[in-house]
Amino acid sequence: MSALRTDFDPITLEILWSRLISIADESAAALLRTSFSTIVRESNDYATVLMDANGDSLAENTTGIPSFVGILPRTLKHFLKRFPKEQWRPGDCIITNDPWMATGHLPDITMAAPIFHKGRLVGFSGSIAHSPDIGGSIWSSDCREVFEEGIRIPPMKFLEEGKPNKILFEMIESNVRVPDQVMGDLAAQVTAQHACARRLQEFLDDAAMVDLTALSAALQQRAEMAMRKAIEAVPDGTYRSRVSADGYDADETHIECAITVKGSTLHVDYAGTSKQIDRGLNSVMNYTYAYTVYPIKCALDPTTPRNEGSYRSVTVDAPLGSVLNPRYPAPVNARQLTGHLLAGALYQALAQAVPDKVSAESGSAPTVRSVYSGTDRKGNRFSQILFASGGMGGNCQQDGHSCTAFPTNAGSGSIEALESISPLVVWQKEFRPDSGGAGRYRGGLGQDVEVEVVSNDPIRLSLLSDRQKYPPQGLLGGLPGAKVDIHLGNGTKPHPKSRSTLMPGDRLTMRFSGGAGYGDPRERDRESVRSDLRNGYITSEAARRDYGLS
Repeated sequence: MSALRTDFDPITLEILWSRLISIADESAAALLRTSFSTIVRESNDYATVLMDANGDSLAENTTGIPSFVGILPRTLKHFLKRFPKEQWRPGDCIITNDPWMATGHLPDITMAAPIFHKGRLVGFSGSIAHSPDIGGSIWSSDCREVFEEGIRIPPMKFLEEGKPNKILFEMIESNVRVPDQVMGDLAAQVTAQHACARRLQEFLDDAAMVDLTALSAALQQRAEMAMRKAIEAVPDGTYRSRVSADGYDADETHIECAITVKGSTLHVDYAGTSKQIDRGLNSVMNYTYAYTVYPIKCALDPTTPRNEGSYRSVTVDAPLGSVLNPRYPAPVNARQLTGHLLAGALYQALAQAVPDKVSAESGSAPTVRSVYSGTDRKGNRFSQILFASGGMGGNCQQDGHSCTAFPTNAGSGSIEALESISPLVVWQKEFRPDSGGAGRYRGGLGQDVEVEVVSNDPIRLSLLSDRQKYPPQGLLGGLPGAKVDIHLGNGTKPHPKSRSTLMPGDRLTMRFSGGAGYGDPRERDRESVRSDLRNGYITSEAARRDYGLS
């Protein structure tokens, strides 16, 4: 094959596309196997992407955070403005965590490295990983400016022709609580990018290609055609929805969503959404874009692999100065508490046109995150995040999955791993009865988690949560999921979006929301209701009240 070839037959194209995805997957495996923190190794908060020489995404790993994939090419475009392509050299690696250029908050660190083949720049390997610490306030919701939230790294060379930027290394190490874990994860990202480069060079040799130009164009065109065909199946029109969130104390936030479908194009407008606030709930435009196009892709074209072409027929607008497109230097640390809500707003709107394509709101949107920081019983510093999920919403075919994240796919990871490296004991982690909203198809269950502090000293707790006022809403007659509830053993409630102190022996209980129901609960199969009752998923009271089971 030559670089000018354009007549790829479908079978060959599928084989080549699958192999590119496998390259991204191998890059991800290298990241996981060499990472130091549980947030990457156990909780899946990362992504690896293969991009062409123009910076457009070609293939992504199959298990990383899907929103990162829509963002990485945008970040690379910023890198290319700062460092034009002719200035990149083998062994270079550019880094940033700037929220407005990258994923929307400082803990996520983005890297990109050039891939050369026979002296020619043929692509870029990219990775994003959530760092276990980035200094500042620890991961929290209560800061009032981005400057409080940690160190901000502008686009700069982490490696220059393979040589470390020692000044940058020292700056990062001097500003984080767990430098070994942070620097270990950064080294793992570099390892992932090396793996991606090696495998792409082998791929080009095997395929007798000099670059990716023709293949990239063919793959992006195929993905774009698939998405346009899926949009064409949605009736033309404008569909609207509104989602309310707890916000911060009395300052509640609201998302207004209008989806306009015209032929093979789909436009999402968030005009009317709440103005940005002076707490870290603001979602920068990159993050808003990613968590708009990804749920739409899931609903309308779930089977075609994603690349740059998948999103060309979808456009997104959010008012500048809103909670979905804040002005710098707004606080953005907990941007997921707003961005994760977009899937529910989009699906409420699309349900008016294609109800069989969407699901009810997820109890994991947003899910609860709890961050623990301090010293263990040996005097070592630690900083750990407990990842756990509520339930997914029901849809027209089945009940929602219990304790499953959506629209993110960050996992809970191993509780044993968490306990082994922090002074925490998890005494309870089990399904929460009656938490899934009733419906013809029930929402998935949330969970109850109880954590005890077993350190000798107080530790810092930061909660990032929502859904205590506004539970996830059902579709087509389905009922809401349960609200989130967080309390200490003495019955007091820590602030749901702020930092507090836990004393030795304190026990924190977090009750995660379930997904909402889909369809009228009285239409649910009677045997399914009885099965839920036998399994303890619902109580006899809920069976009578919501389903009319005598």
